[in-house]
Amino acid sequence: MYQLNLFIELIRLKKPIGFMLLFWPCTWGLTLAYDFSTNLINYFFCLILFFLGSVFMRSAGCIVNDILDKEFDAKVFRTKNRPIASGNVSVKLGIFYSLVLCFLAFLVLLNFNLFTIILALGSMPLAFTYPLMKRFTYWPQLFLGITFNYGLILGWTAIKGEISLVPILFYLGAIFWTLGYDTIYGYQDIKDDEIIGLKSTSIKFKGKAKKFLFICYTLLLILFLLGGYSMQFNFTYYLLLLIPFVHLLMYQMKIFNLNDPLSCLRAFKSNNYFGLIIFLIILITKNS
Repeated sequence: MYQLNLFIELIRLKKPIGFMLLFWPCTWGLTLAYDFSTNLINYFFCLILFFLGSVFMRSAGCIVNDILDKEFDAKVFRTKNRPIASGNVSVKLGIFYSLVLCFLAFLVLLNFNLFTIILALGSMPLAFTYPLMKRFTYWPQLFLGITFNYGLILGWTAIKGEISLVPILFYLGAIFWTLGYDTIYGYQDIKDDEIIGLKSTSIKFKGKAKKFLFICYTLLLILFLLGGYSMQFNFTYYLLLLIPFVHLLMYQMKIFNLNDPLSCLRAFKSNNYFGLIIFLIILITKNS
């Protein structure tokens, strides 16, 4: 039971926000591409596959992140008790867990078409090198955005078998979404990160945090508007799109206080609602 609890803590299973932020872009791409006049069984089957894939890959990513960052995590108050940083789980065991999770994710991936499988496998280097970026660049959040929202492309290709302008526009918009929310997340550890020499957009834009978030979320809105136009969505889409952006630009920006870690965490977690709302908007618009 003790080892099971360590495993659950290692993969952050009690913190579902991580895999949900990976899952929502998958649902966007899938829903954008799906023809709802056909049998819905395949749609729900794909949703389940993407959910499982998100959980498995996020869990494996957490372990790889903890292995690569174990020396840094031990020096940061919020992360010093993580299983690998604290020595409760060995690096060797962590690698074993990660390989098992990757294998399970691969079994999920085999249910999709060949094009989607190839695209997904091509993203693996990005997924597992992201933790290293904070050592070399102030833009690790950009690499996270490229990686974390890749499921949007996969959701589209799982149905269409090809890429077009539509998923690319939504994908680019989602990258700016991640740039925003992970910058907020980074402010929880900014003091420790500065001391140990790690880089992030949180540090780079420390004096202009809300201005940077406003720019990110505005570009997100523009790209989602262009994506809706490319999909030839009706007026319902543009009207409903006001809801998530009021959430980002008013609610989230209002509660975010870069000097208060709890405020940062609360604002960060609220992005789960944004992901859900965008999913529902696309679903409603496609069926209206």
